Amino acid sequence: MGKPRERRETGEQDLFRARLDQILNMKHELVRLTQAIDWPVLEERFGAVYSDGPGMPPLPTRLMAGLAILKHTFDLSDEALCERWIENPYLQYLCGEEFFQHELPFDRSSMTRWRQRMGEERITALLQESLAVAVKTGAMKPQDTRRVIVDTTVQPKNVMFPTDAKLIHRARERLVRLAKKTGLDLRQSYVRVGKLALIKHQRYAHAKQFKRAGKALRKLKTYLGRTIRDIKRQIAGDAELDAVFKWPLYQASTVLEQRQRQRGRKIYSLHAHEVECIGKGKAHAPYEFGVKVSIATTLKRSKGGQFALHAMALPGNPYDGHTLGTVIPAMQDTVGAEIERILADAGYRGHNAPQSHRFRVFTAGQKRRVTPAIKRQMRRRSAVEPVIGHIKSEHRMGRNYLAHAQGDAINAILAAAGYNFSLLLRWLKVFLSLLIAVLQFRPMQAAA
Repeated sequence: MGKPRERRETGEQDLFRARLDQILNMKHELVRLTQAIDWPVLEERFGAVYSDGPGMPPLPTRLMAGLAILKHTFDLSDEALCERWIENPYLQYLCGEEFFQHELPFDRSSMTRWRQRMGEERITALLQESLAVAVKTGAMKPQDTRRVIVDTTVQPKNVMFPTDAKLIHRARERLVRLAKKTGLDLRQSYVRVGKLALIKHQRYAHAKQFKRAGKALRKLKTYLGRTIRDIKRQIAGDAELDAVFKWPLYQASTVLEQRQRQRGRKIYSLHAHEVECIGKGKAHAPYEFGVKVSIATTLKRSKGGQFALHAMALPGNPYDGHTLGTVIPAMQDTVGAEIERILADAGYRGHNAPQSHRFRVFTAGQKRRVTPAIKRQMRRRSAVEPVIGHIKSEHRMGRNYLAHAQGDAINAILAAAGYNFSLLLRWLKVFLSLLIAVLQFRPMQAAA
């Protein structure tokens, strides 16, 4: 596969079609954002993944990067974005089109493959570009990135709420389905009695009849154990079938053996085994199932709003204070400047920040080295909470639909970038309105 054929402004005219720049309002915020983004930098960064070779060249970088920006800025699924892109000339202009397109020049699955090919490291370029555009347009000052607020949140995965009964029932269903697909003749599939036992368990548990619910759960475990042993007997000595059933049997055995309050790794979802149970102590959601994410924002509110400086998925559910050793260097690489001061909540006490930043981190409730100026700044620490709220509710971090651990990392970065671009659109719209008002006011002063 060769490198993508990047699009350049050709200035071509078509007798039967009007150019987009002739029919659009060139003062629209999306047009101004398109002109402010440094597309050659993104093309160089993303194009490094490809190498010259035979085969059909991939889709242009500006098209795919523009789609990723639009998806998380306007909180759209891949399917909804395709539908809106084909009918909105402003979205097409941002993606580099010169003429209005009546058919999609890409397939929906192309967006998935592009995200997977780029990976977490290169997708960060979109977050960096959002900050660069903020500085370029005057929405943020470079010195605003020197003092930051850090906090963690949970990015929930798109999985069913896990219960023992549901997991055991689903594990047996998957094994029976795979056995039928591979031609194994099981002694019993337990389709009818398994479903009945699950319904009974749920009804008894809802009625708080826990002895009867426990009896139904034991039945479900018995059905799964029999299915596992039956399959193991039939595939013994067959290397090909053993490879096919190895992972499903491992998952089913783990689900069957895991117990409540056991320490160590547990399976909470069969199709997304990377999901972790994270307790944040909230009254409305004591436990959330997904991955922990670190979010950083500026201490001072910039003219354009409270921008997100960094976002990073933290698999393994680490202690908040032990994440700074990874987060601080990554944050400095993203903003391109050294962090002077970091404010965090009490959950970061006993942190493992790099030696150069050990005395630049201040946590809530800290007494030593806290000057009156730092004490005043600590009142701004809660400014990160609305940033997290907006990113989760309006930019697709509230429920992650991207698969695997790589999908967790990519979705967190794209959600933060989409939040920043939404602030930039608002800033460009307001800034243009203010500029027009000032220009209208000056002739009135001159006339007076």
